[in-house]
Amino acid sequence: MPARPDHPVPPTSGSPQPGLVAATFAVLWRRRGALAGATVRVVGLSGLAGLLVTTAIFALAWPVFTRMRNQRIWYQHVEDPYLHDPTGLVLVALGTLPLFLLLLGTGGAALQAVCSRAVAAESVDSAATARESRSGDPVLGRLRPVLAVYALRGLIVWPPPLLVAFVADRLTGYHLDTPEPLQRGSWPHTLVEASPAAAVFAAVLLRLALSLAPAAAAAGLGPRAAVRRSWSLTWTRAGAPRVLALALPLAALTAGVFRLVVQFALPLRPLVRGLVEQATGNFFAAYYAGVLAPVIVGILVTAAVTLPVTCTAFAVLHDRLRVPRTTPRSAGDAADPTTRHACAPAVPRPE
Repeated sequence: MPARPDHPVPPTSGSPQPGLVAATFAVLWRRRGALAGATVRVVGLSGLAGLLVTTAIFALAWPVFTRMRNQRIWYQHVEDPYLHDPTGLVLVALGTLPLFLLLLGTGGAALQAVCSRAVAAESVDSAATARESRSGDPVLGRLRPVLAVYALRGLIVWPPPLLVAFVADRLTGYHLDTPEPLQRGSWPHTLVEASPAAAVFAAVLLRLALSLAPAAAAAGLGPRAAVRRSWSLTWTRAGAPRVLALALPLAALTAGVFRLVVQFALPLRPLVRGLVEQATGNFFAAYYAGVLAPVIVGILVTAAVTLPVTCTAFAVLHDRLRVPRTTPRSAGDAADPTTRHACAPAVPRPE
């Protein structure tokens, strides 16, 4: 048998692959111009749209503010203390909550598409990535799938714990008009009372398992395929600890930045409250506007600081987990199958 020649091996640098944190900050530094410009545009437009939505909500809730002002004047006239009931405002806020979720999801989807494209441009190990970078597919083309992934993930993760909390409240809560179905102190009552905490814990685990879905959608998959890929990549021996080790510090960073920015923005409360009260003459509208002002500033600044890092990190992690690690020899075999067939010994055909 003739000697089988060695297969050609693709040239490699020989340097080890950088860590996840190093790769993330390398992408952020090399693509800082595009990422900073996209972040400013997305956060700025989202802030402007959020201001318009908030103004519309205040206009919608103005009869509630007027009723509060009239009741306060009446109670002051009869010299009785007045404690306003915010139930009407809570109902208005719950009714308009989907608008804010849509706004936040759109901004997050846009930044995820930009960050995933930056990661794809930095990757040189995948032929598909190279083709995607050369194709010039616009970022807006991936906005709809990523936004659909956000909606699908929210429908998968959060309705079960909300339903469990509602059922547990009906079975174990204090309701004066109905008798309690479960006896207090019994083990069924204890299990049902603890079920919301267990449901929230399960929802957090499920949310972690679907953390890579937006990056998968930005890479070219459909919403359901992106959710399936995130699930399959996370529940592996290599995926689960990496997702957990990435998600926990990013969650702590987001919470810390939000808390810090809100504390620094607290002086805005009396300023906004005085301006709104002077313009409208309604104390309650001015009070709630002052309460919301530091929170809105905290959300915008936190999004501008943490969203590029978060989206880039999960895009890098998705790129690392979806590409199987192959040895140079196996990569050479896969790259040149004709050489393998040409060098194989001839086998006589049966007559």
